[in-house]
Amino acid sequence: MTTVEMGIPTVRSSVSLDGRPDVDQLVDRFGRVARDLRVSITEKCSLRCTYCMPEEGLPAIPAQNLLTADEIVRLVDIAVHRLGVREVRFTGGEPLMRVDLERMIAGCAERVPGIPLAMTTNAVGLEHRAAGLARAGLTRVNVSLDSVDREHFARLTRRDRLPSVMAGIRAAARAGLAPMKINAVLMPETLSGAADLLEWCLHEGVTLRFIEEMPLDADHEWARDNMVTADRLLAVLGERFTLTEHGREDPSAPAEEWLVDGGPGTVGIIASVTRSFCSDCDRTRLTAEGTVRSCLFSDQEVDLRSVLRSGAGDEDLAQLWRGAMWNKWAGHGINAAGFAPPQRSMGAIGG
Repeated sequence: MTTVEMGIPTVRSSVSLDGRPDVDQLVDRFGRVARDLRVSITEKCSLRCTYCMPEEGLPAIPAQNLLTADEIVRLVDIAVHRLGVREVRFTGGEPLMRVDLERMIAGCAERVPGIPLAMTTNAVGLEHRAAGLARAGLTRVNVSLDSVDREHFARLTRRDRLPSVMAGIRAAARAGLAPMKINAVLMPETLSGAADLLEWCLHEGVTLRFIEEMPLDADHEWARDNMVTADRLLAVLGERFTLTEHGREDPSAPAEEWLVDGGPGTVGIIASVTRSFCSDCDRTRLTAEGTVRSCLFSDQEVDLRSVLRSGAGDEDLAQLWRGAMWNKWAGHGINAAGFAPPQRSMGAIGG
C-alpha cells in the first residue's frame, strides 16, 4: 500500500522469509550481512543543499509519526543484541535539529556499550554541543562540507553558515570525536574547489571523502551525462597533488583511498555510480518514521513503528526486520535500462 505522509511518499510492504536460513543476523538472498545501522532521526535541516533538499525544505513529519528517543534506543538495542549490528550512525535531515539528541545518545551508549555511535551532520551549531555529545557517548562524526569558499558554500546550501560549520568541526576535534571524516558531493559546481577543500582538510587533520552524486535529489534533476565521475576528480586533484592508490582496508567500506603526496594524509572517493560496491553493502536503515529501508534506492519499506507501538516484543520486531533485509535488492540499478530513482530524496531517507 502506498501512503503519503505530509508529502513524503513511502511504500509500506509485507515481508517474506521463504528460503531464509535460521540465523539471527540480518542476511539477504545474496549472502550479504548487514552490520552497519543508519538511523534517521528527523527530516528537518538547517541547510538547503541543492542535491538533497528543496529550497523550502521537506514537508514536516507529524510529531506523533516520528520515533521517540526511547523508541530509537529500543530499536538500536534490538539491532545490536538480536541482529548482530556492530556500528550505529545517526543521520537526518540534520540530527542536531533534535533537542533530545544527547538523551538518545546516552540511552544507546548505556544499552549497547562498546558499540561505536557515530553521527552524520552539517556541523551547524555543533560547536555548542560537541562536548556534551561526547560526554553522552557519541564516538565520532562525519561532516558534510562541499566547499571552503564562503560565497560558494552559501550558493550550494542556500544558507551563509560556513563559519559555524568550521567552528563545529574544530569543536568536535577538541571533544575527541574522531576519526573525523568530511563528506563532499561531487558536482560540476564543486569540482573547481575540490583541491582547495582537500588542502584545507589536510591542514585541519581530517579525512576528506568525495561522493559521486546519486539520483537522490529532491528536485529530481540528476542526469548521468552531467555528473562528475571519480576519474574526472582524480584528474583535477592530480594537477595539484600526487595521488597514490591505496585501495580499501575493509571490503565493505564505500571509499577507495589514495595517499596524498606520499601520505600520511589520504583522500577517499565513494564512486557509488561508476564503481558500484552494492555487492559488499553491509547497511540497514531506519527512517525517521520507523520503517526499515534495506536499500537507498528501494521504495519498499517495512513499518516497525506501528508494530512496536502495538505492544510487540523484541523478538517479533527482530523477525520483521530480518524479513525486510532478506528481501534486499541485489543493487541500486542506476546503470540499468529503465532505472527509476526512488520517490524519497536523500534528506527524507537519511544517509
